[in-house]
Amino acid sequence: MPQRTAPVDLEPIPVTHRPGTRLLLLFAGLACYGTSMAMMVRAELGLAPWDVLHDGLVERTGLGFGTVTAITGALVLLCWIPLRQRPGIGTVANVLMVALSVSVALYLIPPVENLPVRVALLLGGVLCNGLATAVYVGARLGPGPRDGLMTGLHGTTGLSLRAVRTCVELAVLLTGWVLGGSVGFGTALYALAIGPVAQLAMPVVAVRTPNAG
Repeated sequence: MPQRTAPVDLEPIPVTHRPGTRLLLLFAGLACYGTSMAMMVRAELGLAPWDVLHDGLVERTGLGFGTVTAITGALVLLCWIPLRQRPGIGTVANVLMVALSVSVALYLIPPVENLPVRVALLLGGVLCNGLATAVYVGARLGPGPRDGLMTGLHGTTGLSLRAVRTCVELAVLLTGWVLGGSVGFGTALYALAIGPVAQLAMPVVAVRTPNAG
């Protein structure tokens, strides 16, 4: 059975508690997250699991990629209700900042043909993605839709962030693959590595509650 650990406290806390530091963490984390997405796109070695799902739904429905992403995000937010997750500034900033940063990063990072460079982009993208997730979720200003699902299941089940994130990513990946989404080596690496990276980084970067200093 997966190892159960004491949940990391990730509930949103008042913005008045260390606002400057937390806003810096939020936007830095989101900027790094978008950059990591661009790195994986330029690597061309496989989409992240959620994007495999989006790609598969595009194939099945004929809707645009952006439309499918928005609909999926809205449905995931509905899953927050039984998990008692609350949106915050970070939830809104997630949608806007990630879209902006990934566009800028794709403009700055040109397409790459050299395989070793593509592998390096993939590895760096996965690592950066996990660290960025821990940073902006740990700011406790409200996680993004999919990260709120992760933290909600973590708090409800008592399972580690590593186990929850890995299970969610694998389930999404399998569904997207069945629907016809694009899968590659990078997809499997992301699904297996993102949970452990976020798990290791979260206790280090997460902002503590006011009464905990």
